[in-house]
Amino acid sequence: MSSRRSRITEEEINELISKLQSILPESRRRGTSRQASASKLLKETCNYIKSLHREVDDLSDRLSDLLATMDTNSAHAEIVRSLLRS
Repeated sequence: MSSRRSRITEEEINELISKLQSILPESRRRGTSRQASASKLLKETCNYIKSLHREVDDLSDRLSDLLATMDTNSAHAEIVRSLLRS
């Protein structure tokens, strides 16, 4: 086994940056005419991930509140439980 690490070529980095740019909402809105720098794109990615975490936390809180107010034997509660098990 070699102790050398394989190196990523500049072409592979550019391809990965392109793929990342294609999945970020902000980058898609800008279109392909303006290519973002790798640094800016990584910052956008971090911000997007943070916003997704906040959204998950908010939805979790809302679900907890909903479950707390729901009659545990109701049909609605059973539907929610079955969705959570999926």
